[in-house]
Amino acid sequence: MPPLILVVDDALFSRLRIRDVLYEAGYRMVVEAETGKEAVESYKRWKPDLVIMDILMPEMDGLVAAQEILKEDPQARIILCSALGEQAIVKEAIDFGVRDFIIKPINPRKVLEAVTHALD
Repeated sequence: MPPLILVVDDALFSRLRIRDVLYEAGYRMVVEAETGKEAVESYKRWKPDLVIMDILMPEMDGLVAAQEILKEDPQARIILCSALGEQAIVKEAIDFGVRDFIIKPINPRKVLEAVTHALD
């Protein structure tokens, strides 16, 4: 069964861009959410194989949402993405279980490398 991937970003353009990259690479099982709160709810509902999530979002940011998801499922595979490239944020996220970090703007090759690595 192909992997189910949850894409979370409050910016529609970013969600569509990531989804298009995934579709072009052959990934067809993609669900979307707009906020960190929706990400946590969607994770519980869909149990995706991978989450690709922005950091800066309304209601609940991606770091908090990732922590909530990992509390529920320590084996969750999460990739964070953001225009923020601060080392402290990346280190904090990796320390609590995030698999990878992608810097925006979206580079298709980097997205697919992170997805392949996270799903292995």
